Amino acid sequence: MGVAQAMEALTERASLMKESLHKSQTITDNMVGILGSFDHRLSALETAMRPTQIRTHSIRRAHENIDKALKAAEVILDQFDISRKAEAKILRGPHEDLESYLEAIDQLRGTIKFFSNNKMFKSASGVISHAHGLLSKALSKLEDEFRQILQNYSKPMEPDRLFECLPSNLRPSSEGEGGGGKTHDPHHKSLENAIFTVPTVIPPRVLPLLHDLAQQMVQAGHQQQLFKSYRDTRAAVLEQSLRKLGVERLSKDDVQRMQWEVLEAKIGNWIHYMRISVKLLFAAEKKICDQILDGVESLRDQCFGEVTVNSVAVLLSFGEAIAKSKRSPEKLFVLLDMYEIMRELQPEIELLFGSKPCAEMKESALNLTKRLAQTAQETFADFEEAVEKDATKTAVMDGTVHPLTSYVINYVKFLFDYQTTLRLLFQEFDSKDPDSELGAVTTRIMHALQNNLDGKSKQYKDVALTQLFLMNNVHYIVRSVRRSEAKDLLGDDWVQIHRRIVQQHANQYKRVSWAKILQCLTVQSSGSGPIENSNISRASVKDRFKTFNSQFEELHQRQCQWTVPDSELRESLRLAVAEVLLPAFRSFLKRFGPMIESGKNPQKYIRFSPEDLERMLNEFFEGKTWSEPKR
Repeated sequence: MGVAQAMEALTERASLMKESLHKSQTITDNMVGILGSFDHRLSALETAMRPTQIRTHSIRRAHENIDKALKAAEVILDQFDISRKAEAKILRGPHEDLESYLEAIDQLRGTIKFFSNNKMFKSASGVISHAHGLLSKALSKLEDEFRQILQNYSKPMEPDRLFECLPSNLRPSSEGEGGGGKTHDPHHKSLENAIFTVPTVIPPRVLPLLHDLAQQMVQAGHQQQLFKSYRDTRAAVLEQSLRKLGVERLSKDDVQRMQWEVLEAKIGNWIHYMRISVKLLFAAEKKICDQILDGVESLRDQCFGEVTVNSVAVLLSFGEAIAKSKRSPEKLFVLLDMYEIMRELQPEIELLFGSKPCAEMKESALNLTKRLAQTAQETFADFEEAVEKDATKTAVMDGTVHPLTSYVINYVKFLFDYQTTLRLLFQEFDSKDPDSELGAVTTRIMHALQNNLDGKSKQYKDVALTQLFLMNNVHYIVRSVRRSEAKDLLGDDWVQIHRRIVQQHANQYKRVSWAKILQCLTVQSSGSGPIENSNISRASVKDRFKTFNSQFEELHQRQCQWTVPDSELRESLRLAVAEVLLPAFRSFLKRFGPMIESGKNPQKYIRFSPEDLERMLNEFFEGKTWSEPKR
């Protein structure tokens, strides 16, 4: 029962579902028919609308083309307007408003570029041609403006302005002649930290303007015109500044003809001029050249090189003339001064003239430094040889210090003022130990001097004077060495050896000068008994006294004219003689005086008392002349 009902219910539901599906199919078929009808109608409508769409699109494109044409025409008109305004500015020239003038040039370039890219316009070629002509005129005026401004603000530097830029210890004294003269000072502190103020040669406010003008000329391809204007103007001004300072062009022949005093002063001036030129004038030129031609490295370096080349040549040519001139001992110190300044300026020279266009100038400066070093070394060697071979006949009749001795010692003292420079000099020639080299050179000079003095001492006929002469000169050498820095290089052993040599000459003097007279006061007796028992006769005693008197008077008269210039050595020598002579005389006088005093005219034989001898000994070595009375 239950199953039959369930089956019946399912059958009814299946029948309903079948009926629903049939209706749904019918509706779907109807919808497909309707949609097919719509598609056909839409296709017909599209076909009908196509001509209208084509006309609308054409109208839209026409409008777009018209807009583009209007915009293009507007751009062209703007370019014409810009060109017209730029032309007006350019015709007025750059004097009134240079900034606006430069802007007009840029605008002209823009116009040329625009029409060059749009040559389809009918008037393009004409506009381009007109703009090019106008631009050429503008740039010509710009060149004139650059040259005029540069010339107006380029004035030669007065020496006083340059001196103000130096450190205070390098400024010329009020009584000096233009700040020249010898500049070497052994106590002068290093100039490494000295402040050199680079002078302002063109007002800073003008430099940006000149830079902009230069950039425009470079941009237009007018580098050569810019180079010529800059070089001619600044080179002339730099050369005028040096002439005002005192720099002059001198040839080797000019140098050779000069008196030494004049030449020495000019060398001192040259040293001063080199320092001012490199540290101030050339540095100032480099500074403004870098600023005006910033961004144009090749032209900038070339301009600086051409501006300075003549001035550098004038300065270096004088140095070359000195280095190549005939060598003489007095030139050594100025050569060292010149070498010293070139070494001092070497870092600045390498910095200023380090570019390729300036390479030749840098090389010339380096070659001069080497040439000065070589000439100084050769002069040094010449001096050593000249001391050894000095054959001057200058005789010092009083046995005092010979002029050669004082000259050589002063020379050596000056050398030690140049110790630092000499060490650099020795290093130029690969010396591994400059201090040792300096000591060896000093020793050789001293040895050469002593050899020469030995030769000169043989001019004296009096052997005693020979010994006095050598004693005086060697003592002067030793004393000078002990008081100078030469002592550190020569050493204590050298000093002690030569002090003994002085004493040896003093002893030799005493021996050869006083031995004979002391023999008069020496009597060989048979014993120590009374005088009357002596085997010496009264006549022999008288003869001894007479001989002593004549010999002492002769020694006094001659040796009062001799000189021992050092007071301590003079007193020491007198004392040494007195210590030998006076005791011997007192003993002789005490022993044999009574024998003479008891006879006739004792004063004829006993002419001096011990006090007289002591007083007269104090007159020895005073360099008296014959006409000068005894004291």
